[in-house]
Amino acid sequence: MSPNATLASNGISIERWTKASRVALGCMAAVLALLMFAPAVLGAGAIDRMTALFIYVILAAMWNALAGFGGLVSVGQQVFFGLGAYFTIRLADAGLNPFVALFAAAVVTAALSIPLSLFMLRLKGGEFAIGMWVIATLAHLLVNLDRLIQGETGTSLISLNVYDGATRRATIYWLALIAMAALLGALFMLMRSRAGAAMQAIRDNEEAATSVGVRVIATKRLLFVLAAFGIAVAGGLWLATATTFQPKTYFSVQWTAYMIFMVLVGGIGKFEGAILGAILFFVIETVFGGAGVWYLIGLGATALIFSLYLPRGLWGEIERRFDFQLLPVGYRLKLPGPNKIKWEE
Repeated sequence: MSPNATLASNGISIERWTKASRVALGCMAAVLALLMFAPAVLGAGAIDRMTALFIYVILAAMWNALAGFGGLVSVGQQVFFGLGAYFTIRLADAGLNPFVALFAAAVVTAALSIPLSLFMLRLKGGEFAIGMWVIATLAHLLVNLDRLIQGETGTSLISLNVYDGATRRATIYWLALIAMAALLGALFMLMRSRAGAAMQAIRDNEEAATSVGVRVIATKRLLFVLAAFGIAVAGGLWLATATTFQPKTYFSVQWTAYMIFMVLVGGIGKFEGAILGAILFFVIETVFGGAGVWYLIGLGATALIFSLYLPRGLWGEIERRFDFQLLPVGYRLKLPGPNKIKWEE
């Protein structure tokens, strides 16, 4: 008798999709389709803000993948954001179309992350977190040595000037939307695969995962490279919207701080949490971004309050209270009984 048949005979069932999750996936597809037409109806300012939101979602999802699903907490992910922008500048200067250069730069960054992972993934806990920050600092210094960049003076993605403002804005918007949808889709499918289950097993107990045959380093590397690629895409997209590149801006630790804030507030280790956190951060920035230093103080205070009183984040709390999932990446074991208690695996 198969394991599933044995469970069924005892009144126990395993489910992955719920009615709510199927409806949610359909609604997301419909929303993404509608968003494709936004440049035809929204003004320039709104299009720029929506592009920023898509970039924030990418950043939050990639950091959540690394830390929330893989247990690899990093404070140096700005290295990939900066390198994504830097290689976009370099490839565009070599004659590549700037929009093509944006994604080619992400591929180059992901390729560089492979040898980087050979020694970084041997570090654990705080060593990995600080080690990534050191790598980001070193990358910043090396980029400053490039004569094209002119140190902290920086340079511009001047090849974008061949496009008029409206065409450039709409193209960047569509690229950001498509990149966000593709990266979220790839991450969702990955986390629902055997590799995704292995990643979460490593996060929960690396020694136990090793004992059952999980290839720990290879599995971590897959997530590490995916996060590097996604964050590099976000860096290139941000450069396209700003057009100017200054190393101190793109290699700033503030980018990782933003990622941590979005995931912490939304719900670490929850697929929906990263998206919700990015939306909340976007709203806060839009409303209070002009408050200067008080805006940053407010972000820090909010993160502190959530870490103390809502450690699961908003989505984690919603899920705990209402047993509600929209985009589940694991399995749910339903036990018989009047309360229909469920555990997620």
